[in-house]
Amino acid sequence: MQPFADEQELSCPYCGEEVEVQADAVGPSSEVYVEDCPVCCRPWTVSVSREGAEVFVSLGRDDD
Repeated sequence: MQPFADEQELSCPYCGEEVEVQADAVGPSSEVYVEDCPVCCRPWTVSVSREGAEVFVSLGRDDD
């Protein structure tokens, strides 16, 4: 694992497969971007929030 990255295992909101998502531990307090699932290739909305040393990542459907 990279020193400034937080890796989390989450479920794809489309296919339900467990996927690893990396988020930098350093950055803005919150950010949203789109990334494709490596299993089903459908686009997720990735939401990242940072509170001190804690990094929280959630995945949403891009069509919500």
